[in-house]
Amino acid sequence: MRRTRNLTAVLALAAGLLAGTPPALAADAPTATGSPDTAQTALAADTYTWKNARIDGGGFVPGIVFNRSEKNLAYARTDIGGAYRWAESTKSWTPLLDSVGWDEWGHTGVVSLASDSVDPDKVYAAVGTYTNSWDPTDGAVLRSSDRGASWQKADLPFKLGGNMPGRGMGERLAVDPNRNSVLYLGAPSGKGLWRSTDSGASWSQVTAFPNAGNYVQDATDTSGYASDNQGIVWVTFDESTGTKGSTTQTVYVGVADKDNAVYRSTDGGTTWSRLAGQPTGHLTHKGVLDAANGYLYLAYSDKGGPYDGGKGRLWRYATRGGTWTDISPVAEADTYYGFSGLTVDRQHPGTVMATAYSSWWPDTQIFRSTDSGGTWTKAWDYTSYPNRSNRYTMDVSSVPWLTFGANPAPPEQTPKLGWMTEALEIDPFDSARMMYGTGATIYGTENLTDWDTGGRFTVEPMVRGLEETAVNDLASPPSGAPLLSALGDIGGFRHTDLTEVPSMMYTSPNLTTTTSLDYAETNPNTVVRVGDLDSGPHIGFSTDNGANWFAGTDPSGVTGGGTVAAASDGSRFVWSPSGTGVQYTTGFGTSWSASSGIPAGARVESDRSDPKTFYGFKSGTFYVSSDGGATFTASPASGLPSGDSVRFKALPGTKGDVWLAGGASDGAYGLWHSTDGGATFTRLAGVEQADTIGFGKAATGASYQTLYTSAKIGGVRGIFRSTDKGATWTRINDDAHQWGWTGAAITGDPRVYGRVYVSTNGRGIVYGDTSDTSGGDGGGGTDPTPAGACAVTYRITNQWSGGFQADVSLTNTGTSAWDGWTLGWTFPDGQRITQLWNADHTQDGTAVTARNVSWNATVAPGSSVGFGFTGSWTGSNTKPTSFRLDDRTCTVT
Repeated sequence: MRRTRNLTAVLALAAGLLAGTPPALAADAPTATGSPDTAQTALAADTYTWKNARIDGGGFVPGIVFNRSEKNLAYARTDIGGAYRWAESTKSWTPLLDSVGWDEWGHTGVVSLASDSVDPDKVYAAVGTYTNSWDPTDGAVLRSSDRGASWQKADLPFKLGGNMPGRGMGERLAVDPNRNSVLYLGAPSGKGLWRSTDSGASWSQVTAFPNAGNYVQDATDTSGYASDNQGIVWVTFDESTGTKGSTTQTVYVGVADKDNAVYRSTDGGTTWSRLAGQPTGHLTHKGVLDAANGYLYLAYSDKGGPYDGGKGRLWRYATRGGTWTDISPVAEADTYYGFSGLTVDRQHPGTVMATAYSSWWPDTQIFRSTDSGGTWTKAWDYTSYPNRSNRYTMDVSSVPWLTFGANPAPPEQTPKLGWMTEALEIDPFDSARMMYGTGATIYGTENLTDWDTGGRFTVEPMVRGLEETAVNDLASPPSGAPLLSALGDIGGFRHTDLTEVPSMMYTSPNLTTTTSLDYAETNPNTVVRVGDLDSGPHIGFSTDNGANWFAGTDPSGVTGGGTVAAASDGSRFVWSPSGTGVQYTTGFGTSWSASSGIPAGARVESDRSDPKTFYGFKSGTFYVSSDGGATFTASPASGLPSGDSVRFKALPGTKGDVWLAGGASDGAYGLWHSTDGGATFTRLAGVEQADTIGFGKAATGASYQTLYTSAKIGGVRGIFRSTDKGATWTRINDDAHQWGWTGAAITGDPRVYGRVYVSTNGRGIVYGDTSDTSGGDGGGGTDPTPAGACAVTYRITNQWSGGFQADVSLTNTGTSAWDGWTLGWTFPDGQRITQLWNADHTQDGTAVTARNVSWNATVAPGSSVGFGFTGSWTGSNTKPTSFRLDDRTCTVT
């Protein structure tokens, strides 16, 4: 899903450069021609607990924002994986945008964040992933009054580019530090400067602003990705020019225009003018104001970044006298990078730091001045080339894969300080703490001031809870490691413990992006993976369940990974790489032969029972091979999706049992099942759309493995489970857990009933465990009111000053199914619900009533249904002790 970049001989350490648009994302559409009627499928509900399989990081963090008035309140933004809030008590990050749904997947890209220093409960996010056609939706500004626990949205009439060139510049979104109802947003694509005067609820263009920018990375790019105008790139207020409650008078704005990069208003945004005397020839990535000393610091680069930039300068502007001073730490002739990562120590405003963000080799550089830029020191210097002397030590023991398994020659070191280091911030309340983002993680230190006394400061990952990988494929073998992953940019991992960070990504070969992997169903020690690499083989094999690997040999013409399939016994492999046609081999790929009868680019899979049977799909046609991949024959099956946004899998243990998901809104789109090896397929009625299919351990008493899919069923988009071969479905996620686009891969766990692993495009690997101890979904009922006993679990999942978030799980402990439910309780301390999901609710004083929505009305005996909410409290936040389901009192657990 991402594109990596050719770097030096290191390991192409470019995580998080560009996530490709998810294919064939569909809006609501009428039933495709030739498909069955979309009968209303009965949906049950289950309460799941969702977590990440820990990797810790894995993508670009372009922005870190500290609140200026409350200690320990900080946020991080990612290019495709949403936003996060720092939790000081656990030294971890809490994801804030998991509620972004399928149809607005682009809103997981965050181009800017702003934390309100007047009211720290308020936070804003400018969201949208691409400004070109890849993102089907316009951008938006999200606003929250509970620190990101819940959001309201203001749609914009243009797109935003959280994953576009220039995304490390900023911040483009800013709150007036004196009158916090006023915000500014810098737009790309020539859309100019925008302002809100009602705390982000509505926005209008500042028509008086004279320059919408003109810089593009590559005007010849016909995709619109590199050829878009990067626009308005940062906004900075001079808080000394206003008083609390009144509009700040002086505002500085950075523009992507090398000749006119900085503008200023001195009348609260009414009029604007180019800042006189400014340097030209570069772009300003950052503009940071030290109001105490009257300095505006500016970090310049000749490119927009975050991965390009060959020359740069640091400048200081005296806001009271109007003088400009070049404070660059090195001569321009000696730069081969641009400057960014600009920050001021708010406890000691004369202390300034910046980064050489685009110094890929041998490492990034960090600069520090304690005299307002008069003199500088570096995080590392050469002694006698190529040897280095570092002012820091690095400890990556908590995320050991950050060494990338590298053994570089000096002057390179491993682990690196980083690359794409656009975000660096000193904690405004603690001069010793600093965090900075890289292309793979967030690093930080808590003894930064040792730099100034001749000691060494310790750099370590500060990234726990922030999961930003793009997931291409997942496998859960019946033995060995519970999970194997194929990831963008960092290859993938063998996950032996889902709660621990793996020690190292796959190596030998060290693929930058793994596009596909498979294991032999009856011999899970045999594993194969394929992917992208700038040079070298694109395929690797393992004979010990992915613990160790060796490289295979590419057929002629291979340019990328494509898809790969292992025979059920591991005796042979079929590979459909980019750059050439489908290939097959016996053994471990020392030589390959071209398969016949199947077109290049087909997706391939293996039968999980017969080692000589393989399957393929391309452009609406299903293909079958019964001779180990040597020859394929087109199936006569018709009515399948005509495009290539299709994923299919064969059921373990049963020959010829194949499930196929995919399609697009302008044609066939759904879920199909074949029991004759693909000769015929039957579409499942009621599954309006489906994009993935996976299998897991069967439910208690069931004879067929559990199905999992990312789909639209019963008019609802979500993650679904079926224990009866697709006759009925249970939605197992909820509106608070959607993770944008989840269409790349899904698999159940063959050893743990109910456990499912879900791919995301930027939020890592999400896995869920069921609260359904009965091990099955059960059937539906027709009783109009619940019959039997009930149990309630009320859990406060997060709490802050004046606000909280809670989950409620309601279990049918009786013997009859519910067809509709109503749960009531009374808050003991007058708490108020501000937002509730997965149920409808009313509140009268302290009394709350929650009712089912359409898709979770049916609750089988032994099954559970859940909903969550955010609320406000004053004084105390005591949990309710009594719940009633209609006229019955529930047990509280």
